[in-house]
Amino acid sequence: MIAASTFRGRRVALFGLGGSGLATAQSLVAGGAELFAWDDNPAQVEVARASGIPVADLHGLDWTSLETLVLAPGVPLTHPKPHWTVDLANSHGVEIIGDVEIFARERRAHAPGSPFIAITGTNGKSTTTALIAHLIAHSGRDAQMGGNIGTAVLTLAPPAPERVHVVECSSYQIDLAPSLDPSAGLLLNLTPDHLDRHGSMQHYADVKARLVAQSEVAIVGVDDEWCRGIADSLEGKGRSVVRISKDHVLSDGVFAEGALIRQARGGKCHDLADLSDIATLRGTHNAQNAAAAIAACQEVGLSEDEIRAGLAAFPGLKHRMQPVARRGRVVFVNDSKATNAEAAAPALQSFEHIYWIAGGLPKEGGIAALEPYFPRIAKAYLIGEAAAGFAATIGAHAPFEISGTLDNAVAAAARDAASDKADMPAVLLSPACASFDQYRNFEVRGDAFVSLVSALSDIDMLIDVESNGEHHG
Repeated sequence: MIAASTFRGRRVALFGLGGSGLATAQSLVAGGAELFAWDDNPAQVEVARASGIPVADLHGLDWTSLETLVLAPGVPLTHPKPHWTVDLANSHGVEIIGDVEIFARERRAHAPGSPFIAITGTNGKSTTTALIAHLIAHSGRDAQMGGNIGTAVLTLAPPAPERVHVVECSSYQIDLAPSLDPSAGLLLNLTPDHLDRHGSMQHYADVKARLVAQSEVAIVGVDDEWCRGIADSLEGKGRSVVRISKDHVLSDGVFAEGALIRQARGGKCHDLADLSDIATLRGTHNAQNAAAAIAACQEVGLSEDEIRAGLAAFPGLKHRMQPVARRGRVVFVNDSKATNAEAAAPALQSFEHIYWIAGGLPKEGGIAALEPYFPRIAKAYLIGEAAAGFAATIGAHAPFEISGTLDNAVAAAARDAASDKADMPAVLLSPACASFDQYRNFEVRGDAFVSLVSALSDIDMLIDVESNGEHHG
């Protein structure tokens, strides 16, 4: 844990006692802050009280005596309307921050030169974060990965000169981190998202841009006009910018040409890595993730040989286009995280002969947006509440069966794929649906898929079924 010693002796209110909020409260207590923690959910308050966190109803607090309000990232700061604690803080001139800001202050106070990579973007940030941390750890260095990817940043080991912190940041976390100053900041891409919480695309882009605005080196994807504008603006202010692209050949930067990652610098261009034989980095979206990760790892001192060795050993992110097994030429892919059509598109784009397991609790719009990829579908196996609706959409384009449940779908898809003569038929779980009709969450659904696949005969598992994510190779 990182003890928030920069808040020693300060009176601090904290609102939001979920996972990261509880970790932040413990960090503040360990650092010596005078803390008053609260949540609108009484059960969360009791959990905090039982774990020794000082709790107090913030409605009745003397806000004139407070220095800071620490807000959990899920609590509205500006839109659709500020939370009541935000109104109280603003009316009393109390600063409002989050856990990533506390981390940034601790780093500046105790290890200001320590390597700190922060990653944001609308899409791909978790894979890029995991890939960067993997490359650093594979090279023998100490990589601490956390933030929005699922591990609260203040539960990581403290900043130190030889320790690299790799932190995924959501727009909510950036909004609460006014002095965020990573050694390398990554902005991958921007498309409309979370606008209910940001009010407009311009405000959303402005928030995301803050992550790279104060970084020593800004690594920016330039395949959308919002990010291109941000990169140009930073360079115009004299900031150090590395551009990355999956769509364009760059005269200066790191870019993808097919599966080849190349670097242009000073009028010269050379190959950095070839992703064509790395199953966990298939698809153009992963080419961008890899380009960004390579650029970041160069900034913290990894050699090209270290980077190439790490790329080849990347196990992939659990439940995201994760190759889990092979049987002969057939590959089995767990993409359970694809809970809507947009999220399923990269996987459908990345394989040619697909035995597609889709369905669950349908989202608005169904799978109509995926029609350009239907020619790649050898057959669809439809499950859950969405099955009938999906059948109506895909029926004119590809064979399908209503499997109903995942176990039926896996058995049928494995049987059919076995007789496909293609180089690499794929049995792909990419549901384009929420899981809640049959599973508690997408993780449970993905684990069920892995378990069913592992029970097939003559199967060669590519991951450890017990931990589901550790690579054998």
